[in-house]
Formats: sequence, structure tokens, C-alpha cells
Amino acid sequence: MSKLSSGSTVGKMHGKWTEFPPVARNSTKTMQINLGYRCNQSCSHCHVDAGPNRTEEMQPETIDLVFEYIDQWSIKTLDLTGGAPELHPLFEQIVRRARQRDLHVIDRCNLTVLLEEGQEASANFLAENEVHIIASLPCYSPENVDAQRGKGVYLRSIEGMRQLNRRGYGRDGSTLSLDLVYNPQGIDLPPDSKILERDYKRELAHQGVFFNQLLTMVNMPIKRFKHSLQRDGLLDDYMEKLVSNFDSRNLERLMCRDLLSIDYRGYVYDCDFNQMLGLGGIHLRDLLLGSASDMEIKVGAHCYGCAAGRGSSCGGALQS
Repeated sequence: MSKLSSGSTVGKMHGKWTEFPPVARNSTKTMQINLGYRCNQSCSHCHVDAGPNRTEEMQPETIDLVFEYIDQWSIKTLDLTGGAPELHPLFEQIVRRARQRDLHVIDRCNLTVLLEEGQEASANFLAENEVHIIASLPCYSPENVDAQRGKGVYLRSIEGMRQLNRRGYGRDGSTLSLDLVYNPQGIDLPPDSKILERDYKRELAHQGVFFNQLLTMVNMPIKRFKHSLQRDGLLDDYMEKLVSNFDSRNLERLMCRDLLSIDYRGYVYDCDFNQMLGLGGIHLRDLLLGSASDMEIKVGAHCYGCAAGRGSSCGGALQS
């Protein structure tokens, strides 16, 4: 048995960690919608199992429900994810509808998608609509990025950043925000984000590219990453690390407290990770008849990934 700093106890039964502390929901500030699983990359750490051969995508009637809910509950932020959200055929229409409502729009961009055929105008479109870009770049080292994301991805990512920089993203005095996301290699937890951010900015400046903030995220023990841990016999070691680094202060800042995650079919979850694990079930059309505040947040073993160390969320570390 392992003791948690919150005073609760966690046990290991049949290979699963149990008894993550309950989490209470606040009012919803952000709707994160997964537009589909199609992506131009197939990253080893991807918890969505996205890739070029995936065909699932959100349909127009579901998109209409999203905006109906946004209007009903005065949601302030629309967070677009995938796959590569830019590959959805209605991506630009969705962004325009959101900006007409003066929403803060986030695009979870992998950078290389900006170089894909048919995406030549994407950087201009994102800048013109003042979309906040949160881009994946798991390391400033070419070797580490290519090992995790595929050969040549680092250089293509740098070129994607150059496109965005030329349009004002990541520049001092600009209102166009470009944040990068760091994922550790293997079973390590992320280091202090501000220290690592200085290293990123120094090394990427050598490539002539710039960004605003570095967000650090824990690799969640689900889907592809979990399978790789099982293959290498490291799953128990990783879970032990997450549990032993649990910090109860992170519970107050968990993203599931004020975020709803919507899958491409319109089903509602507490977060993107619960979505991938199928921990949810209510459809958005039914939620329109009630309130998200009535939904119990479903917790499980993977939640230790968000509560370990400095914490982890779609907005980066929970503690400075």
C-alpha cells in the first residue's frame, strides 16, 4: 500500500491502482472538442491513437449542438483538438463561428500540419482570427523529437513555427500567442517548466524561431503510451512513480473541474483522457436539458498523471 499526502490510501489490485480522491466540479469555462482522429502524424505517446488512416470526424449536426451549448451556458473558451483539428473539413467555419461569439479559441496544432498539401493558407487564417496556438514540440533536440514523432518531424516543426512567427506569433508585443508543449521521454516526470522554457528559448533561437510559453505535460498511462509501458515491463514502475509523487494541492487545480471534453460523436466527458477511456456516456443533446454541474467527475488510476509532481493539464503544470 502507498500513502498519499492527502491522507487517502491507494492500493494495487489486479494490476490496477484504485481510490483516487474524489474531485468536485466547478462551473464550466472551457469546452474542448475533439474534431476527429485523423492526423498527419502517428506519435508514440499519442493517447488518442490518431493517425493518417483514421476517418472519424465530428459531423455538422454535432457541431451545431456544441454552439447551442456554448450559447446556453455562456462558455468563454473553445479548445479544438484531434488528431490534427485543422484537417477537419469544417475547421475554418468552426473557428469563425466561435470568433463571432468573441470566444477565446485554442488550436492544438502539431506544427507539421501547416506544411501539408491543402493547408497552405492555414497560418494566415489562424493569425487573422487571432487563434491561440498550443503546439506540440516534445523536445528542442532533433533526435528526441524524431524518435517520438517520426523521422523529419523536428525540421518540419521548425518550418511550421517559422510560418507562424512570420505572421506575428510568438513575437514580443504581438497579441498572437504561440505556446509549446513538452512531453518527457520514457517514465520521467516533467521538470520545472520555467527552467526548461529558458532552455527551449535559447536552443530554438539558434533555429531562428520564437514562442511565448512552454507548457509541460505528463505522459498519461493510457492507449499507446500504456501499451509501450506494458511491452517494456515498465507500467508498474511508472504507476509507482505517479502515486509516490501525488500532491493533494493539485486537486484544486485539475482541469476536469471547469472543462468539458466532447468527442467527435457528441458524447461528453470530464477530460480528454476520460474520453479516450470511455469514462462518460451522456450525449450533448441530453446535457442541454440539464447542467454539467450535476455530472460526477469520474476518476481512476490515470488521474495520478494529472496530480503527480507539479501537476499536469492541457494548460501545462498546475504549480509553478
